[in-house]
Amino acid sequence: MRALALIAIPLLAACQPAAQPLTPEQSAKLTPKDPRLAQLYAGSCKACHTVGDSKAPLTGDRTQWDPRWARGEDALLTNSQVGFGGMPAGGQCFECSAEDLGALIKFMAGREP
Repeated sequence: MRALALIAIPLLAACQPAAQPLTPEQSAKLTPKDPRLAQLYAGSCKACHTVGDSKAPLTGDRTQWDPRWARGEDALLTNSQVGFGGMPAGGQCFECSAEDLGALIKFMAGREP
């Protein structure tokens, strides 16, 4: 029975659908479920994370976020706090706490529950 489980688990993982890229229009339709986070997202993150030419990973596009997510949530949070590439420190969200930024990262990376 254990041997069957060792075979079945990798096969089930292989059946997961591959992430598909989103268009900026698809990305722009996404909004956090939490009303407060939705307001913070609309006021700061959305301006860049729904525009293909901004070089920011599009909200909800796992093909762009998965390699970043692989670096770890702490690295993503640090980058958002101090700035990274063209992104200013805090993503210019002056009301955002570290917890807010972490929740916004999860949402944009397609990992909001």
